[in-house]
Amino acid sequence: MAKLDRKIALITGGNSGIGLASAKLFAAEGATVVIAGRRQDALDAALSEVGSSAIGIRCDVANLDDLDRLYAEIGKRYGRLDIVFANAAIMTVAPIAAVTPEHFDREFGVNVRGLYFTVQKSLPLLPDGSSIILTSSVAHFKATPGFQLYGAAKAAVRSFARGWTTDLKDRKIRVNCLSPGPTETPLSGKMGVSLEQVMQGRPNLLARIPLGRMGAPAEVASAALFLASDDSSFITGIDLCVDGGLGQV
Repeated sequence: MAKLDRKIALITGGNSGIGLASAKLFAAEGATVVIAGRRQDALDAALSEVGSSAIGIRCDVANLDDLDRLYAEIGKRYGRLDIVFANAAIMTVAPIAAVTPEHFDREFGVNVRGLYFTVQKSLPLLPDGSSIILTSSVAHFKATPGFQLYGAAKAAVRSFARGWTTDLKDRKIRVNCLSPGPTETPLSGKMGVSLEQVMQGRPNLLARIPLGRMGAPAEVASAALFLASDDSSFITGIDLCVDGGLGQV
């Protein structure tokens, strides 16, 4: 039997990168996948890759009305959710002196507020024993210049996983954190720095990773599948790092 046979899974930010790789893997393992993303064209392209076992719903997780519409549609179609993978995120690079209030609000609006209410508003649809996965990052404990807002936001995500594990223990809902390291995703090209700057910093970054390379979205998706499935039935509250060793040594 497939690992996610007859499960209903929501993946926010599921139209690219880790989210899309996870949507494809979850679908291959028997799940019906709901992909949520901000851009309809990106959703359409993702659905063409995932296939008929997925639907796409346009949703900006920073917009609470969008979240309400998302869950109303899921409830109408399926009546429940078995897996919530709160993966949507943004990441921009800026030194402390360059951060504006607008930058701060945008980063925390998606990565913290949006993730919080993604989970809170899903609870009426989650049966006891469901799985919630939160995408954090090794940035929550591994400092890099210019990433202080992103790191702080992801530290909040890690804290949510601990808190919700205790809040939801009576319902046997497992809440786990997934912390990727440097991964070849479109997000890494949207950091607010030039491609030239990214390429100049790449050799130094690779030298810090014990495995000597960037991760692939499919590798992180495999870890997400583990946390979503019964393979991790006695695991909750953890921070699973998929980082090539960057944050571990």
